[in-house]
Amino acid sequence: MKTQGGFLISQIKQQAGRIFEKILNEKNIDEFNGAQGRILYILWQNESIPIIELSQKTGLAKTTLTSMLDRMEKSGLIKRIYDKKDRRKTLIILTDKARNLQQAYNEVSSQMNDIYYKGFTEEEIVQFENYLLRILNNLNGGSNNE
Repeated sequence: MKTQGGFLISQIKQQAGRIFEKILNEKNIDEFNGAQGRILYILWQNESIPIIELSQKTGLAKTTLTSMLDRMEKSGLIKRIYDKKDRRKTLIILTDKARNLQQAYNEVSSQMNDIYYKGFTEEEIVQFENYLLRILNNLNGGSNNE
């Protein structure tokens, strides 16, 4: 059986990135780009986390993430602070500027969801996302393959 799952996911990711950037542009949101939005999304849910955890949650390599964080720090979106319990550990925190962008991001994200799931039933969405989670788990070497 010939399959195209990986190829289709790659195409979806590319096209979704273009559309996300277009929506940001239409809404005159220039404080962050799509890739930085992924980082902000994680931080809005888990502020004050170490870079290694942020890397795991975003799926970005630590070296890529570090350079992106440098740019985000220069533009006033994040700060790096030392962990009070372990000074060897650097934590990433949001600035007020970044916190104030969450509503705009949520609006763009909602618009993207409307595009993604146009014509899908709620049951289909749940099933599809469960399949995606299984694929992600497989790629991460997990053994939870129900």
